[in-house]
Amino acid sequence: MAGTGSPGRGPAEERDGVALTNLDQELFSGAGVTKRELVDYLDVMSPRLLPALEGRPLSVVRALRGQKPFMQKNVPKYAPDFVRTVSFWAETSHREVAYALCDDRRTLLWFANQRAVEYHPTLVRAATMGTPEHLVLDLDPPEDAGFGAVVAAAHLVRRALDEAGLAGVVKTTGAKGVHVLVPLAPGPTHEDVAGATRALAVRVERLDPDVATTAFIRADRGGKVFVDPTRAGGSTIAAVYSPRVRPGLPVSFPVSWDELATVVPSEITVRTAPDRPDPWADPAARPAPQPLPDELVAEGRTIPVARVQAMHEGKRRKRAAERGE
Repeated sequence: MAGTGSPGRGPAEERDGVALTNLDQELFSGAGVTKRELVDYLDVMSPRLLPALEGRPLSVVRALRGQKPFMQKNVPKYAPDFVRTVSFWAETSHREVAYALCDDRRTLLWFANQRAVEYHPTLVRAATMGTPEHLVLDLDPPEDAGFGAVVAAAHLVRRALDEAGLAGVVKTTGAKGVHVLVPLAPGPTHEDVAGATRALAVRVERLDPDVATTAFIRADRGGKVFVDPTRAGGSTIAAVYSPRVRPGLPVSFPVSWDELATVVPSEITVRTAPDRPDPWADPAARPAPQPLPDELVAEGRTIPVARVQAMHEGKRRKRAAERGE
């Protein structure tokens, strides 16, 4: 019955027909944030977060009590009927996976009650899986680097984009890095976007190899910021405005290029983000969808796919180690 919780779990509250339980529990050990604060944040931010999730197959990171946080792709069988899903064949697990489509407040509140902290949508919509909407460069700093290293790499990305005739926007990841997103006009294939992403990453590395690297194997990065050349196709990223499973629940949040040098990502949390200035609040402030330059796509086709290259290199190193080389 609405308004009651499960035996031993205390009374439930209700929003939009969704029963919310255990709201005053800490989300996970060391979070310093209650489940109620997560629910309140997602509720108040739903007008901004939902457009980033709408129509996109969704994976979430849940933080259940007494368990390590885990990524969930397949919607559980107990999900209510109002949670819309779309199914795809997963080659890695050789099964159909039913992904959620989080298109409305009710579904978002249900996920919040499931202790879903992080929201990772695909870069494409389920209805138009063959139409890339963004080119994404994910900047990942080394373990001991401060945010300044990522800022320096981000400005190299901006320079590379400018030289290619493209414009992008930037957001914190809610962790240690940043995402640079380039809105794309319809036309390029996933293969085109993947190639252009590789080409841009290599151009960024070339601009300042002391700051940026495209080395996929972590041990080869030499303390530099990794410019990930692989975010394309069916890839996901942490959604803008998504909390992250870290103490204090920091949030992936848009920043202006001018603000990037002074922002402190750890200070943008579920408690502070709703009141922060948002450079994406006005859609006109973001670049319009752009065509991909043909020369960038052509250059990308000459660059090996990083994961495949790393796999072969890993096997080569293993054989060398076994031979004692």
